[in-house]
Amino acid sequence: MASEFTAKIGNGGETHQQVPETGPHDGEGHLTTNQGIRVSDNQNQLKSGERGPVLLEDFVLREKIFHFDHERIPERIVHARGSAAHGFFELFESLSDLTKADIFQRAGEKTPVFTRFSTVAGGAGSVDTPRDVRGFAVKFYTKEGNWDLVGNNIPVFFIQDAIKFPDLVHAVKMEADRGYPQAASAHDTFWDFISLMPESTHMIMWAMSDRTIPRSLRTIEGFGVHTFRMVNAAGKSTFVKFHWKPKQGVASTVWDEAVKLAGADPDFHRRDLFEAIQRGDFPEWELGLQTFDQAFADSLPFDVLDPTKIIPEEVLPIRIVGRMVLDRYPDNFFAETEQVAFCPANVPPGIDFTNDPLLQGRLFSYLDTQKSRLGTANFHQLPINAPKCPVMNFQRDGQMQMAIPKGRANYEPNSLSETAGEIGGPRECPMTGFTTFPSAEAANEQGDKLRIRPESFADHYSQARLFFRSLDPAEQAHLASALVFELSKVGIEAVRTRMMSNLVNVDPELAARVGDGLNMPVPKASKTAAPVLDLDLSPALRIVNGPRAPSDIKGHVIGILIADGSDAKAVDALKAAIAKAGAVAKVIAPKIGGAKGADGTLIPADGQLAGTPSVTVDAIALVLSDTGCAALLKEAAAVQFVMDAFGHLKAIGATDAAKPLLDKAGVEPDEGLVGLGDDFIAAAALRFWDREPKVRMLA
Repeated sequence: MASEFTAKIGNGGETHQQVPETGPHDGEGHLTTNQGIRVSDNQNQLKSGERGPVLLEDFVLREKIFHFDHERIPERIVHARGSAAHGFFELFESLSDLTKADIFQRAGEKTPVFTRFSTVAGGAGSVDTPRDVRGFAVKFYTKEGNWDLVGNNIPVFFIQDAIKFPDLVHAVKMEADRGYPQAASAHDTFWDFISLMPESTHMIMWAMSDRTIPRSLRTIEGFGVHTFRMVNAAGKSTFVKFHWKPKQGVASTVWDEAVKLAGADPDFHRRDLFEAIQRGDFPEWELGLQTFDQAFADSLPFDVLDPTKIIPEEVLPIRIVGRMVLDRYPDNFFAETEQVAFCPANVPPGIDFTNDPLLQGRLFSYLDTQKSRLGTANFHQLPINAPKCPVMNFQRDGQMQMAIPKGRANYEPNSLSETAGEIGGPRECPMTGFTTFPSAEAANEQGDKLRIRPESFADHYSQARLFFRSLDPAEQAHLASALVFELSKVGIEAVRTRMMSNLVNVDPELAARVGDGLNMPVPKASKTAAPVLDLDLSPALRIVNGPRAPSDIKGHVIGILIADGSDAKAVDALKAAIAKAGAVAKVIAPKIGGAKGADGTLIPADGQLAGTPSVTVDAIALVLSDTGCAALLKEAAAVQFVMDAFGHLKAIGATDAAKPLLDKAGVEPDEGLVGLGDDFIAAAALRFWDREPKVRMLA
């Protein structure tokens, strides 16, 4: 049935009618387009029917996103800070039963890809490690044209309708009157917006979790976010959600570590990606699918077209169908990483869209953005964007036209080529060309033209509750502490109160922990537009003690601290053991030239102590002599090196002679403090979460 629900806004989250009966507005108080036309609904796109496709005639949407897309030149407005690499996708099994897309037909076949990772809120010159969502965009150069799977390392998004995207980004970016903060969400405008948009609550749980402070780009998951379609040769449609699962496991930093990484190495993630590829430790992800039909979609307690919802893996297992390996860093950062242009509308035959209202807006927005960023309608001819299959059409001219089309006719249909005895040029082909799937919504369920949010989108808290309650207790503490940190930066008390009233709907204990951290009373729960459900928990959502936590040290970087008098043979033996386990040893000394070993030989160093703090490695080993340890006791960087490793819950391997340094750094014995043998190699893969209450106060 038609729903009165559009969006819950305002203090208390009340439900508004499709067209709020607010009475006439005069003068500057009424929202208008840039042409002065008054806007009746700034919350929803114009759709054909309650769950139907978005209509191109929606001039409010088009003007709003068009203006937003062109606010910055030439840097991307969002996802400006990016790192990328070339590689390939390899299919494990034919998916011809699901899709006619050529890329999914032949097991073992490899397809070239270019993958770009990015932060969202910061500019191109910001740091790699803020608390932020990470973009995860893959361009497949298929035999049928480019396919761009453009997603994030979070499976949901802040908003349900694309018309709100400019508002979201304006709120999270630097405040308009002061130009800060950069690459940070801890400020008034963001939380003011979020507190007024209960649909953002699920995404906020993810954003405040450890997912947004990843240890490495190699240890993030990727998601297509939306529900897409696969269509096979018989014309049968199957819904699909795309997942990227890192082979190295999912791993994050702790907040103090992320903050210190920003100062120690602003390019930490970019450097890590580059160095991993250079040494042949190629990042790898498996591509997983959740596929389902309409009957399954109808059985769920939420709408699969709602981009603020997930289908838990326990409800619908993920089918692994292939892998992506990144094995070549770009030759030129600007020509490739900066100029690459992604667009969700780039799909081959066999991949299709749904009426997800956020996806529908993205299909328009990305293409429009490229003209502003790259200055020409011919951006697709840049080498990084050019398909690796033939391109044939009658589009001509334009700024920076790099092709030289031949022939008299630049239109279709034409007969001039045929009369001249020439090839007639490209023609449409109903058999092999892209054909939009004739969905039930398009064929049978179109209704009145409406600006409306369907009632099936009204539950904003059940999945937020599911996410928080599924986390490990350590992760729950991190999330609560992140909320305290962020809201402590908000100067408007009413915003903090309103946000806590939304958190009560997620979990009263969470709201109480945040209220205690802010020293504020917890308000009553805000009104909800739908009942809050207690869904079955999903342990697959955990990082800490989760199913994809790293189980070994393959791909890790292990710091070995030395000083004059260190045992060179012990250092070599440890390096060999680390290499055998598939990790990388980085020898760190007070001076970049290395240190003189006990036998008088020089032990080379890979990093200088002051410039290579322990936040840049995954575990540390202290290979020290009595004299070397005594010298380092007077070096603040050495004490901090050990103190941070302990505080960041990392494994510490040490010689007996290193004990004075451990004592001065406040290290207390636990399972993470070991010797330098096999026990260290095993421990170095882990974080020791039981240690955390000893080193910091959490909400």
